[in-house]
Amino acid sequence: MDIKKVIAGKTDNTFIQFFRYVFVGGGATVVQYLILILLKELCGMNANLANAFGFVGGLVTNYIISTYWVFDKKAIKNKAAEFTAFALIGVVGLGINQGLIWIFDKPLANRHIFGGLIPSDKYYLVGQVLATGVAFFWNFFARKYLLYNKDADETTKNIATDEMTKIKN
Repeated sequence: MDIKKVIAGKTDNTFIQFFRYVFVGGGATVVQYLILILLKELCGMNANLANAFGFVGGLVTNYIISTYWVFDKKAIKNKAAEFTAFALIGVVGLGINQGLIWIFDKPLANRHIFGGLIPSDKYYLVGQVLATGVAFFWNFFARKYLLYNKDADETTKNIATDEMTKIKN
């Protein structure tokens, strides 16, 4: 495979998009983790609230880079609507993320399931790491097939045609 095609240019190849999304998601994850850890450790904020702020920072980072580098075919032409749909998919990932952080930060930390290996006040990070993996796959495939699929233009035309037919009848 040509390295230039993998790194530069538009593509609808799922493998190349996934490869690029690994870097985009990784960068967005770094932003999210930095915000989470700074707010939790330096400001003493609740882990779930700090994670919500981190999520917003990561979401914006992910959206900007994804729309310019990973996905080029769009099912939604309006940028505000596109970002809203992008964010709603991310909110499902956030729900997964928040649930796992809560489980590790509250019930599991109180049970000390890792013994003394991990301090109980750092269990939220174990939940964050697990959630990152699950949410990564959810976010990529949901965005790829719901928002940026290779048939996006045709799908949009079909929806618009169906709606216009309903209005006329």
